[in-house]
Amino acid sequence: MSNSERILPELKLPEVKFNKNGYEIRTEILGMAKDLVQTEFHTKFQGWELSAKRDEKTGQIVSTVAMPEFPGLDKVLETAQKMYDFVNAAGQHRR
Repeated sequence: MSNSERILPELKLPEVKFNKNGYEIRTEILGMAKDLVQTEFHTKFQGWELSAKRDEKTGQIVSTVAMPEFPGLDKVLETAQKMYDFVNAAGQHRR
C-alpha cells in the first residue's frame, strides 16, 4: 500500500447530473402516464373480476356489472397532458 493510498482514502467524485431536455421530460411523463393508466385499469379489472358472478355449470360470467373499458392512446395522452400541465404550473409558481 502506497503512502497516497493510506493518506487519501477512496475519493468519491461528485455525481454529475445533467438537466433533461424537453423531449426527455415529455417522454418520461408519457411513460409515467401510461403506467398510471394501466395500473388504474388493472385495479378496476381485478375488482370487477372478484365481483363478477359465474354460472356454476358453465363457468361463464353472468354479471350485470360492466367490465371496465381498456384505456387507449387517448386516455394515456390525456393523463400525460394533465401531468405535463402540472409540471409546467409548478415551475410558474416559483417565479
